Amino acid sequence: MMNYKKPKRYFEKSGVVDPDASYHVPLENVTNMDNQDIKTMVDLGRYFSIFAPRQSGKTTFFEDFCSALEKDPAYVALLLSFQTYKNLDKQRFYQLIQKDLYNQLINRLDVVNCRKLNTIRAHLDSHNLTDHISFSELFEELNRIIEFKKIVIFIDEFDGIPVGELENFLTTLRELYQKYKKRKDKALYSVGLVGIRNITKLIVGGVSPFNIADQVKFPPFTLKNIRDLYSQYTEETNRPITEEAVKKVFNDTAGQPWLVNRLGTILTVDIKPETTEPITTEDVEKATDILLYEENSHFDNITEKAKQYKETFINIVFDGVEYIPGDEEQSLLLTHGLIKEEGKHIRVSNPIYKKRFTKTFFRESGAIVDVSVNGYIRPDGLLNMKAILSDFEEYIIQIGVNAFYKSQKPYEKTGQFLLTAWLYQFVEGKKGELRYEMPSGLGRMDILLIYHGHKYIIETKINRSHGNRALNKAIDQLCGKYLLTERANEGYVIVFDLKTIVGELCAPQKHIVEGKEILSFNIGIGRI
Repeated sequence: MMNYKKPKRYFEKSGVVDPDASYHVPLENVTNMDNQDIKTMVDLGRYFSIFAPRQSGKTTFFEDFCSALEKDPAYVALLLSFQTYKNLDKQRFYQLIQKDLYNQLINRLDVVNCRKLNTIRAHLDSHNLTDHISFSELFEELNRIIEFKKIVIFIDEFDGIPVGELENFLTTLRELYQKYKKRKDKALYSVGLVGIRNITKLIVGGVSPFNIADQVKFPPFTLKNIRDLYSQYTEETNRPITEEAVKKVFNDTAGQPWLVNRLGTILTVDIKPETTEPITTEDVEKATDILLYEENSHFDNITEKAKQYKETFINIVFDGVEYIPGDEEQSLLLTHGLIKEEGKHIRVSNPIYKKRFTKTFFRESGAIVDVSVNGYIRPDGLLNMKAILSDFEEYIIQIGVNAFYKSQKPYEKTGQFLLTAWLYQFVEGKKGELRYEMPSGLGRMDILLIYHGHKYIIETKINRSHGNRALNKAIDQLCGKYLLTERANEGYVIVFDLKTIVGELCAPQKHIVEGKEILSFNIGIGRI
């Protein structure tokens, strides 16, 4: 049996990854819409925009790429960053570009033994960058002087460019690209703008000043990436991480790099330190619980973004939201990595985000009050769902129904969110489990509450017309699908009824269908 060895590296969770100090894997499938990778685009002289949320590994990727590109002496790869430039005036902005750009350019041309180095150095000594025109003139002259050298510029954190220079700078790049597009001896050969926004979609003055650029999305870690990352830890320490545990991390994080690395630290430092005992799926569950209640800068940053468009995010949490390209609120949430598009629909980016932010919004909803769970326990140890749901109806009466009418028509998801928040207090603190829009063998259950191993399945509907159509549909779904697949004999229906005035109490109704017992509640949300 092998002994545990102290690791030489750690899982990085902040800043650029140093392979000598941190576990590191190269990202796969960084491609444009034509499935061309970055090297292919650079070889073709393309200009492109690559965007991804913060803490996704963008800077690490491009530092690695520049190092690889420098193996070819024909390339002069320069990596700039605008991260701290946002509030600068134009003069200072171009001064800093000049300092960084000129230093890197001279150093690289020296390394590749450029024959025109002295000529270039003399030109740079006499040419100061003061505005976008002088920036353009620089490359016009370099294009004349340099032979058979290809300058490639990557600008990290491009979102930090001073707002007043955005249009000028992007327009200059576009004009340089268009002018030299058909030439192979151009000095500014390829440009990549890296940020959290899709720069190709920016509209300034009614037009897109960078519409010549390829669009590149930055991918999350694949299952293979996570396996390779964690196997580096195993090789250093002799501690195995089971394949099932790796898959569990992948499923919980959807490959978000910061989450993957943070879970790696929690698993190896907090859950099972200094042992060769394998890390299992149970350990991943424990690590995820720790992470969900942790205060850290990653959650702080994206919580701020989620709160900007809280209602849209909540609707997405409960699924069923159509992807609308160009929608402002969806675009912001996509930009910051909170949601992802899947064909015609959008989803929360990963289960950890979904759990973390629903906890936050449940707390803020007001649907959680100081209740004693013991007051809702039946003599047989099961939850008294009739009392719980009846008190939820009282809660709706107390808060009123304005929340249902924030859009043009009352929305079922509003009631579903409030009900889920109400039920959350009965499982908080690991007293049970609460799942929503839960995939089942025959569809998606609205709400599944598990308490001491017993399942409580709840279907919600909104009723907009007279009659029992919504109720009957919910009962059919419960009996024909969800109770069947979950092997349960009882279920619950909540109908948010527009035809019943709020405050008008309706007694719960019991329905027996093919041996299944359904308890239904009709909650009035109609306005007077």
